[in-house]
Amino acid sequence: MASRWIEQWDPEDETFWEARGERIARRNLVFSILSEHIGFSIWTLWSVLVLFMGPEYGIDPAGKFFLVAMATLVGAFIRVPYTFAVARFGGRNWTIVAASMLLLPTAAAFVVMEPGTSYTTFMLVAMLTGVGGGNFASSMTNINSFFPLRKKGWALGLNAGGGNIGVPVVQLAGLAVIGAAGGPRVLLGIYLPFIALSAICAALFMDNLAPVKNDTGAAKDAVRDPHTWIMSFLYIGTFGSFIGYSFAFGLVLQTQFGRTPLQAASITFIGPLLGSLIRPVGGRLADRYGGARITLWNFLGMGVATGGVVLASVEKSLALFTTAFIVLFVLTGVGNGSTYKMIPGIFHAKAVAKGMGGEAAAAYGRRLSGASMGLIGAVGALGGLGINLAFRQSFLTSGTGTSAFVAFLAFYAACFAVTWAVYLRRPATAVQPVAEAKPQLSYAEV
Repeated sequence: MASRWIEQWDPEDETFWEARGERIARRNLVFSILSEHIGFSIWTLWSVLVLFMGPEYGIDPAGKFFLVAMATLVGAFIRVPYTFAVARFGGRNWTIVAASMLLLPTAAAFVVMEPGTSYTTFMLVAMLTGVGGGNFASSMTNINSFFPLRKKGWALGLNAGGGNIGVPVVQLAGLAVIGAAGGPRVLLGIYLPFIALSAICAALFMDNLAPVKNDTGAAKDAVRDPHTWIMSFLYIGTFGSFIGYSFAFGLVLQTQFGRTPLQAASITFIGPLLGSLIRPVGGRLADRYGGARITLWNFLGMGVATGGVVLASVEKSLALFTTAFIVLFVLTGVGNGSTYKMIPGIFHAKAVAKGMGGEAAAAYGRRLSGASMGLIGAVGALGGLGINLAFRQSFLTSGTGTSAFVAFLAFYAACFAVTWAVYLRRPATAVQPVAEAKPQLSYAEV
């Protein structure tokens, strides 16, 4: 493993970047995406497995929502240690470990997935799949260190989007298995060799960055910085929505609109697929126009789309419900890309405010943004837990998801207000220039 350590890394140096940095960074990005992609598939595995669980399993809709909520919960909390594991063990080394760990929940599900298994057993196995959620945090932290600030929106968006596509891929695989009248063990058997392949590829083709040292001070600074928690709140609205809806969409179609497992599976994958594919576009737009601006208008769009979902739910219109829900998925993807572009930009702007410049400002931004990403990702993923618990309560009390969607609409309005108030309302309070000749850098530009 020691032979795969890179001792010096300066992506902000354009000569270094063009000579060898870009080639190395892109190679690591490709295999980071592979590992994260399979991690997302395993994390959201139960969004598909519950579709196989007919009356013979004896689990009502509320119980199924709780199963997927437990997977979301563990996936959220495990992101914190995964974030700091990169600096402790190295990005390549930890990717090997994280990829290999996916074998445990997949094999466990293969063993227990049959009628007669206790609900407690199902719940524990669902919780094990949460390790797949941790792959996102370590992967994003690792790739954040490889790319220069000017490329981060695109690189992080591509990394996360390629990972997010693991959600619709596992749902498409589930659709194929259901369509072929196969059982859940067929789906699980398909994934076991791909998990092993991702771990082998990480060992053969990825690198560790020696300059990325374990920095507990960075973690403490990130926890104390208010922007970490503001961005966590906004990320609940974007990624929390994406992952929560990815788990719940099929169940809502089955429970509220009476779709069969095959009918639900034939629709469920579309939203997560489009939301994943559009995420790099959100990052690219943020690179060009500013993450805060894109995020602001994206939350407005999410509110409008949610209003359409509420109307469809009340009117019991499946066509309008599906269309509005898919639009909502697309907007979560755009917002995922724009919010993650904001994070390194915010901390780089703070470095400039402290009088830093050049590599010193870039290093400060990498240090704080890398530490904060795991916390932001963990809190954001908890939004997925909240969405599934809200659906569970809504269906228990009224038999529909309407009240849950109304609550989500109110939350998006709050996210819109926070984005405007903190990052766009007062550019005069933004970072001051290092020198008089340099134009003022505002948070609207992050």
